Formats: sequence, C-alpha cells, structure tokens
Amino acid sequence: MKQTLLELMRMSRICRMILATCLGSFILVIFYFQSMFQPVMRRNPFTSDVCCRKGSRNALQELYNPTQSEFSSSAILHQVRRDQVAESCRAQSASSRKRRVLTPGDLKHLVVDEEHELIYCYVPKVACTNWKRVMMVLTGHGKYSDPMEIPSNEAHVPSNLKYLNQYSIAEINHRLKSYLKFLFVREPFERLVSAYRNKFTLKYNSSFHRRFGTKIVRRYRKNATQEALLNGADVKFQEFAEYLVDPATQRDGPLNEHWQTVYQLCHPCHIHYDLVGKYETLEEDANYVLHLTGVGESLRFPTYAKSTRTTDTMTAQFFSNISSHQQAQVYQLYKMDFLMFNYSTPSYLRLD
Repeated sequence: MKQTLLELMRMSRICRMILATCLGSFILVIFYFQSMFQPVMRRNPFTSDVCCRKGSRNALQELYNPTQSEFSSSAILHQVRRDQVAESCRAQSASSRKRRVLTPGDLKHLVVDEEHELIYCYVPKVACTNWKRVMMVLTGHGKYSDPMEIPSNEAHVPSNLKYLNQYSIAEINHRLKSYLKFLFVREPFERLVSAYRNKFTLKYNSSFHRRFGTKIVRRYRKNATQEALLNGADVKFQEFAEYLVDPATQRDGPLNEHWQTVYQLCHPCHIHYDLVGKYETLEEDANYVLHLTGVGESLRFPTYAKSTRTTDTMTAQFFSNISSHQQAQVYQLYKMDFLMFNYSTPSYLRLD
C-alpha cells in the first residue's frame, strides 16, 4: 500500500512537470506569433531594433522622448494629431468590411533618407516641391546646400530621390519600423481647388489639358466646340467636380495624385506616421522635423510669400458654382481627409 502511494505521488509530480512544460511552451508560442503579426503602428520605437547611427539618438527617439524642453509642447501636439488619425482609422475599420494589404506599388510616394533615417510621404499641392528640395539636400552628401538653388523641375525627377517601393519586402519592413515617418496635409478643399487652378487654368499645363481636360469636356459639356474638344484648356470647376464624383472615373483607375486623397496616397491607416505636419503651420512643423533630424541649425525650410496661394475665401467662391448635390458628393469623396486630420466641415457647404 505504501509503495503504491509513493508511486502515485511520483506520477503526480511528473504530471505537474509535464503540465508546466506544456503551459510554458504554449505561452512562448503565443508570444512568438504576437511578435510575428504585431502591426507596425504598435511597435515601441525604443526597442532594440531601432538602430542609432554611431551611438547617437535618431529622429524617432528624439520625437517620442525629447531632450530639449522647449520642444515638449510640439511633441504633445503631434501626439494629439497621431491619436486623431488612429481614432479615425479605428472608426473606418469598424464600419467597413474591406481589408487590404499594401503592395510595393502603394509606397511610391514615400521618399527615403537613409542618412537621417527619415521617410516622407509627399502630397502634391502641400509644399511637396520644397520638401523634395529639402530631401535632396539631406540625401545629397554635400552636393546641395540651399534647397532653393535646386530648380523645381529637378525636384520632381524620380531618380534624384529614393523611394520605399525600390526596396525588398524585408528592407521595407525594417525602415517602416525604424525610421521617422512623416507627411504634410492641407485643408482638403483648398488643396483640391489649388490643384484645379494649377492644372486647368494655366496655359503652360497643356499636358494636363490634353490628358484630362479633353476627356472632361467630352463627357460633361454639351455642345462643346471643336477647339475645346481638341485642347481641353478651359475646363470649368463644375465640370471638374462632376468628373471627380462620376463612377466612371473610379472605374478608370486611381485619381491623379494632384487630386487624390491623402488617405489613398499615403495610407495612414496602414502606415503609422510619427508626425503629421500641416500646411497651415508649414514653417513651424517643417523646422520641427529638421530639428528632430539634427540639422535644424544648418538647414531651414524655404519660406516665401505667394500672393496667388489658394485661400479659404477663394475656395468658397469656387464651391459656390456647383450644386448642393455636387458639394455633398465631393465632400463624401474627401471626408476621410477631413476626419483624419481634424479639419472642420467648411461652413460654405450646403449639405442639406
């Protein structure tokens, strides 16, 4: 009887050891798969996979843990902006069954600076020419010193900068985890009207007139003249708005980058941007990025007064020329940009 009890006790200990071993293995498996599938946007920027050049702090670390107290308020501001984007993405995800995985083709707007560990998503009509100039200075290894000495057409030559879609999948993932990612946004309708004015009302943009203007005139203008059909140089804003919301336009493919939404250009619900700058505070936000990068003393973002800049008043005038139905349709198209970047619905809209 005693021998039997000893045998049972020994078996009980063995069972407990086996159970503990299995439980430990199960927990390790859970942590392994969590680390494999954890979204980039939830990774801690201070973990060991964030590399620092020559032992120094990089821009990502400086943003999340500023060493200079005068920039603490900026850090808080950008945390609020990040939270706004994240909240909008959660709401969008909850209301939509659509799920997609980004492809390298979705990353063609993301400019990479290896030396300073930066990724910038450029958005046309949001000071992107000057930002590309600045990125050329940062990545030029001394070739450039003054951004404004770089001709604007040079800034838009693709080979003058490196883009994230040029890397392998592993290299893309590493940079998305380790580099500071930023973009600049603008009140959506001001950006839209700015794109319209630049591409359809200026004579030198004949390529846009031929590529888009002729199509718009042919589709939406009754009794169009032969000259208008041939040149497409006098597109009205009402016709442009009709083109944007037409389902046929969506079937043609993605919108042109100059009037595509930031939501579709930079994919902020898939890529966690560390810093969201705004056109309305362009100089302050841009120089904050350069400060984080460690070049703030030697490089300043270009500033210039431009009397032809599209304003809120000007935007309201253009929207007064389209019907309330069209206004509502255009707003729906750009609604995510309004929500994500905390822009109020314009007071001039008639959305009844």
